[in-house]
Amino acid sequence: MSLLPESRRAGAILTVDLDAVAANWRLLRDLGRAQGKPVECAAVLKADAYGLGAAQVGRRLWAEGCRFFFAAHVEEGIALRAAVPEAWICVLNGLLPGTDAELVEHRLVPALNDLGQVSAWRSCAQRVVQPLDAVIHLDTGMNRLGLNPDEAMLLANDRMRLRGLRLALLMSHLVSSERPADTTNRAQLERFRQFVARMPGAPASLANSSGVFLGPDYHFDLMRPGAALYGINPTPDTANPMRPTVALMARILQVRQIEAMAGVGYNHDWRSGRPTRIAVVAAGYADGYMRSLGNRGEVAIEGHKAKVVGRVSMDLLTIDVTDLPEGLAVPGAFVELVGPNLPPDAVAVAARTNGYEILTNLGDRYHRIYSGAAS
Repeated sequence: MSLLPESRRAGAILTVDLDAVAANWRLLRDLGRAQGKPVECAAVLKADAYGLGAAQVGRRLWAEGCRFFFAAHVEEGIALRAAVPEAWICVLNGLLPGTDAELVEHRLVPALNDLGQVSAWRSCAQRVVQPLDAVIHLDTGMNRLGLNPDEAMLLANDRMRLRGLRLALLMSHLVSSERPADTTNRAQLERFRQFVARMPGAPASLANSSGVFLGPDYHFDLMRPGAALYGINPTPDTANPMRPTVALMARILQVRQIEAMAGVGYNHDWRSGRPTRIAVVAAGYADGYMRSLGNRGEVAIEGHKAKVVGRVSMDLLTIDVTDLPEGLAVPGAFVELVGPNLPPDAVAVAARTNGYEILTNLGDRYHRIYSGAAS
């Protein structure tokens, strides 16, 4: 790997391919338009765009034509507003007490998750003497955020509760969209359709990343992909249709020879069964390389796999490079922790988690390189 001067001090380098993110968004957008319907494709940029950088991803997708963005927290929305000044931005976690002035100031739209929030946002519209956009979030089965069925019925029967608000979107969230055969998907779809029918004139949104692949019945007016934009497989039972977007490379600090039955790392959780070459790598759980990958994970050096042995420490991990070709594992060389040979979904299997957690754990100690950034 050839390094620019500012990269030479880095223990690890995270490269984010914004062209791949844009290509993933276009693929999803085109799936929504395949039936000839005017379906919009938003982008979910919560959790700092799943760890990739919301400002950089937001600017690139805006340049690509994306106009609708979702964040989780008010702070995320405020930061995103600075990156995409003209975008429509929704805050999924809703209207927290005392945040209405900031939402208005930064032109953020709360997803209203109960009738109390509907009332509070309407009161805000009255105070500022202007109509405010509102998103109504209906819980169709997640039993998490959103209006419950009784609240939804009350709202549908009394539209005056929305007086002073512009109903910008009706939304719900799928429980099991990555499992196409799960009957929960169809049940949620029918509940959502019934609510949309009782609230005429408002655009609707149901499909998350995997929901896009459930077909046009789930697309409505606006799709809300998140993880698929960043290369996570939205169809886990089939080949991943998305392009990979990240590569995480960490530097070897030292290579040492140990004898058979020698222990490595804290508490000697791993012992060598033979004379072994151990490479010490400059990444650990403080960087987001998960501790659960100790004795389970793999890395790659020029396509050759090597096992993580011993515990993952705060700043370091150790790998068995005994069987690698001579000259690959040397101090200063880089090993792939996430990338073409080790996509996030595969790393997740070893860590006993999902690809979402692998990406959102990407640490801020990595030196970051963005390719394909918007000008």
